Amino acid sequence: MILDTIEQAARYAALHPLFERAFHYLRVTDLAALELGRHELDGDRLYVLLARDEGRTRLGAKLEAHRRYIDIQYLIAGDEEMGWRSTAECSKIDTPYNDGRDFLLFADPPVSWLAVPPRSLTIFWPGDAHAPLAGSGPVHKAVVKVAV
Repeated sequence: MILDTIEQAARYAALHPLFERAFHYLRVTDLAALELGRHELDGDRLYVLLARDEGRTRLGAKLEAHRRYIDIQYLIAGDEEMGWRSTAECSKIDTPYNDGRDFLLFADPPVSWLAVPPRSLTIFWPGDAHAPLAGSGPVHKAVVKVAV
């Protein structure tokens, strides 16, 4: 798991062949002006999901994990908090893995919480269970899905 600002994203470009393209898109695109939903950059290998949601607070946020994608979550506006726990330490499945959605939920609580201010990004690998939207209030974000 990584938490940093978009200005420092180049530090992580070597970690995956598609990261530089993802970071460039986040830096140069007027994300606030784009329609909500999916925006393809390279088919199913690299795409962006734009969403506006309400925070669920720590009590309402559940740990999720993916097997086929890395999440780069970029906060456009709002104040977000996210929970984290290694999937190796998760033992209570809330929603079984759905291969079509590459998604499962755990009932385990996060072991740490991260404050994520605007223009910050988090990177979650398949081994990182993460609980997004743990803050309160409106959140506008981009989630870049990077195929493993």
